[in-house]
Amino acid sequence: MPRYFCQGCFEKQIEIDHLKEEVHRLKARLRYQQRTAGEGFFGSSTPSSKIPVKPNTSEEQQGKRGGARHGHPGHGRQGVDESKADCVVDIDVGDKCPECGSELKESKGLRSRTVINIQPVKIKKTVYHIWRRKCTKCGRVFQGKIPGVLPKSLFGNELLSHIALQHYIYGIPLGRLEAHLGIGIGSMIGALHRLGQLFRDIPEKLVLEYRESPVRHADETGWRNDGHSGYSWLFCTEKISIFRFRNTRSSKIPLEVLGTKKLPGVLVVDRYNAYNKAPVSLQYCYAHLLREVEDLEKEFPENTEINCFVSTFAPLLTQAMRLRSQDISDKRFYQETLALKKKMLRVVRKPAKHPGIQRIQDIFRDNAHRMYHWVKNRDVPAENNLVERELRPTVIARKVSFGSQSDEGAKTREILMTVLHTLKKHTPDFAAQFKSALDKLAADPGFDSYQSLFPPPDT
Repeated sequence: MPRYFCQGCFEKQIEIDHLKEEVHRLKARLRYQQRTAGEGFFGSSTPSSKIPVKPNTSEEQQGKRGGARHGHPGHGRQGVDESKADCVVDIDVGDKCPECGSELKESKGLRSRTVINIQPVKIKKTVYHIWRRKCTKCGRVFQGKIPGVLPKSLFGNELLSHIALQHYIYGIPLGRLEAHLGIGIGSMIGALHRLGQLFRDIPEKLVLEYRESPVRHADETGWRNDGHSGYSWLFCTEKISIFRFRNTRSSKIPLEVLGTKKLPGVLVVDRYNAYNKAPVSLQYCYAHLLREVEDLEKEFPENTEINCFVSTFAPLLTQAMRLRSQDISDKRFYQETLALKKKMLRVVRKPAKHPGIQRIQDIFRDNAHRMYHWVKNRDVPAENNLVERELRPTVIARKVSFGSQSDEGAKTREILMTVLHTLKKHTPDFAAQFKSALDKLAADPGFDSYQSLFPPPDT
């Protein structure tokens, strides 16, 4: 039998469906505007300095008491033993009472107090009278050598080390150093360029060591050069830091450092495609993926399927990143990593309806060979925090200095940052080590500075 319907009811239902779709679209736009206003245009990836409105500390955190826990031995202020002090000074109270003027006789003992002070940094200008003498036999003329000064250098090695470390390690702009030291910025730039030439061969030797490392990290950030957009690349391990300042973000930079031959070990990176051509196994960073998972819930807060997915998968990613640092045996570690991987695979393989969940699942399915190296090797982290923390001072330097002013300046920065940041990882007294290498170069220009800066472990 033919079925009939009310034309008016049909038109009303069409209008209701249209209005529901419009409400859904407007809610999505409102959520986006609210997130942009609170988190910035890049969502959870927005740098902290760019977040428009930063949230206050949660009530749970406010209730936590600061300081060490009860029973903790602490690391408070302690006195310095006299044998380790730079000097010991006796302070006498005098012979007369400061109140009544009577004589002070009775001794009440001696107390010690440690005071830490600093001598102001002051430029010391020295004029050397260099004697020249002629050999009576061969007729050659010789002259004395100034210790601790490179040939034809206006600055002593102590000052050169100070300028290089302050600028490339601690990020002090040359303009500030000019005001503090009273030295022209042009003279400092010229001296740094000369240092860069002295150590220009060291980065390539460190590249060879980097290629042999079992676990490596890599990341990049923006860096302007002569007003043009460019990038600062960092390839690092626990003992090596290799910087590259280039005008491109293409895959040729990772290939320049890693080469084209297959390498052992793992390279930990984010999911930027430039690393996919690297001749080494990749481990994708879970911290980036965790942000994407959490952003999914922020974008669709009312979706039950997404809420369930995020509440299940986000803790697994967090646990994977933290498990490596826990104080457990290797046997226990690998047992837990295998169990954790099985849980993650169940979530990834579970059928999902929402496209947002499917997108996250596809990342893990399509890149399974780049997701689970941390399961079988405890030395491989599930996150890329090492390189991101080390790259942060470069980001700050970019904001302060607006990048390099020339190609030569970028090249000098690349060389000296590679040398100094690697040296900092090798020895706590890296300033003295760097100055010592300069002194040896001053005495013998043909000296192997690489062996001086990075001696073999058995020496």
